[in-house]
Amino acid sequence: MIRKLSVALCALAIGTAAQAADVMKMAVTTSFHNSGLAEVLLPEILTDLDLEVQLLVVGTGQALKLGEAGDVDAILVHSRAAEEAFVEQGFGTHRREIMYNDFVFIGPEADPAGVKAAESAVDSLQKIATAEANFVSRGDDSGTHKMELSLWSKAGLDAGTFGDWYNAVGAGMGAALNTAAGLDAYILSDRASWLNFGNKADLGLLYSGDPVLFNQYAFLPVNPEKHGHVRNDLAMKLEDWLTSDKAKGLIDGYTIGGETLFVFNAEPM
Repeated sequence: MIRKLSVALCALAIGTAAQAADVMKMAVTTSFHNSGLAEVLLPEILTDLDLEVQLLVVGTGQALKLGEAGDVDAILVHSRAAEEAFVEQGFGTHRREIMYNDFVFIGPEADPAGVKAAESAVDSLQKIATAEANFVSRGDDSGTHKMELSLWSKAGLDAGTFGDWYNAVGAGMGAALNTAAGLDAYILSDRASWLNFGNKADLGLLYSGDPVLFNQYAFLPVNPEKHGHVRNDLAMKLEDWLTSDKAKGLIDGYTIGGETLFVFNAEPM
């Protein structure tokens, strides 16, 4: 049942004594949450719109299910095919692109599989599989997990046939990175989560740059025709803000160690 999902309800916008006039719920990915960007955006949304946005932090697959059930007013996720299906099935009113970053391959600095020399994302996975080097998978139907499975498929490999070197943890990005650090393992991560990750241990960024690793985030309001109780008015108010010049400045200006985590690319409607 959706109500029994283990989700983190993060009302990060609650930081002032004054109570916001309006409250809405938005399901977001663990990768977005782990990036730290929410802590920059939500207080500004509260100030500008008098709107408290409560975040339910889950993988993309679970975020879509929360939207289908009408348990949130909007979702912010990163798996285009699943998002388009969500809208086509009538659960979302539309899909609006907001920002992007990329996926990267993280692994032990010693790099026993030779990923640093890979010619593509698919080649990275083929090298890891050939070496049977420890690999951590999100295993949680998240956008990152969906991307990983797509890449294994393009490599002509089936993750379901792998041995003990393949570790599907069924966890969010931060927890999966922690597991990779503990196992000295390879992992596919979004760049923002990696840059904001504190327990890097002996891991490093080994491969990036393949266009297939492009990682688009999109905002989808839940359809009030499916669920009359959802606050579509607030979702649209938030969308207007997320696609504004103010949001562009905050998103493009968010850096860690001098590195940009996201690039704003919302287009006018």
